[in-house]
Amino acid sequence: MPGARLRYLRRGSGPLLLLVAGGDGDAAAGDDLAAHLADSYTVLTYDRRGLSGSTVHDPAQSPTVTTHAHDVHLLLAALTAEPAYVFGSSIGALISLELVSRHPEQVGLLVAHEPPATQLLPEPERTSARDDQRRAEDAFQAADASAAMLTFAAFAGIDPADREPDVVLMPLGPERLPNMEYFLTHDAPAVRRHRLDLAALKEASTRIVPAVGQASAHIWAHRCARLLAEELGTPYAEFPGGHNGSVFRPRAFAATLRDVLGGRLP
Repeated sequence: MPGARLRYLRRGSGPLLLLVAGGDGDAAAGDDLAAHLADSYTVLTYDRRGLSGSTVHDPAQSPTVTTHAHDVHLLLAALTAEPAYVFGSSIGALISLELVSRHPEQVGLLVAHEPPATQLLPEPERTSARDDQRRAEDAFQAADASAAMLTFAAFAGIDPADREPDVVLMPLGPERLPNMEYFLTHDAPAVRRHRLDLAALKEASTRIVPAVGQASAHIWAHRCARLLAEELGTPYAEFPGGHNGSVFRPRAFAATLRDVLGGRLP
């Protein structure tokens, strides 16, 4: 990639399905979800530039959401000539929507799960949501990455108890610290500054399915997804769990995702 080198993982067989992780998630963040999909799809996951096995030439240069979308454009172009299925969550949903606004021919169907698109919110919700985002960034500057991620978890309504019994949560330990610090330094501010190109999304040939968590109706990212559906004039899909449902409830989430990709939902 221009200014970076990406690591990606491919597993399974069938139509290509790209999973774009949220937060500081890397290629491994989609492991459990991919395991329940790889019998029907070639599941592609990757480390965003700056995370885990992906490198950047200039660590001080901050990528934008558009930069990440261009990376996905080049990654897909290198791996397939056919339109892919794409699932993105949180920042991953924003990246995927930006990809569709610029390269709709690469994506046949996009499931955009709770994108933090604060521009869609009416006031005073919009200001309140952006204040939440700034508080997390301020917590990082004032304390550390763990404090900031806990702030994120609070306004995203993350409930570690709301998970399938066999799901093992990744602790906020030192092995995650470089990813968390990169996300908080570069990607979190990029999310807050990003604005969707709604006109391009409305004109895109891609079928876009905004998605929400069944347990996240109280958070503003859930509302963003529903407002996006209104903007696009399309129904939204409900998925098990909350904002982190793809990680916390991968078995049930995969079943719903199969239904959406197969045109049985919403």
